[in-house]
Amino acid sequence: MGEVTYVLVDGENIDATLGVSVLGHRPAPDERPRWDRVRDYAAELWGQPVRGLFFLNASSGHMPMSFVQALLALDYRPVPLSGEPGQKVVDIGIQRTLEALADRPGDVLLASHDGDFVPQIGALAAAGRRVGVLGFREFANTRLVEIPGMEFHDLEDDVRAFGKVLPRVRIIPIDDFRPERFLL
Repeated sequence: MGEVTYVLVDGENIDATLGVSVLGHRPAPDERPRWDRVRDYAAELWGQPVRGLFFLNASSGHMPMSFVQALLALDYRPVPLSGEPGQKVVDIGIQRTLEALADRPGDVLLASHDGDFVPQIGALAAAGRRVGVLGFREFANTRLVEIPGMEFHDLEDDVRAFGKVLPRVRIIPIDDFRPERFLL
């Protein structure tokens, strides 16, 4: 369909959801997603090249340079944004990017649980673009995942973005139930 898959990562949202809602503590480096796995999954999913954009809040005036260098090595383009205190610069940046994609060919995978992107990603879906969400289903905004044509890809179960099993409590369809996970 699109020629390229844009992977837009709301790093703050993924990290906060993982830390607060899944782990109950700030994620250690080995507990965070393996962004290379996300990139590879996205390329295989729709069989087209990937352009990864990783949005960062740099309002403090500093960037985590080792993380930025790691993203660059993984073929992601860091997008460090700054703004006024309380301004949701990452959300604004992603919204503007989704709006700009309306005039460009390509499909979109959004790594976020946030409903702030419903109008923009809904417009892309309505225009016939393939759109998907990467995240944890149990924490995804309902309006986001209910957009007609929206695909949901679980970061742990589908993408296999983690090096270990996460301590998630969620409803498991019986056809997907693997008791071995619970016997570890």
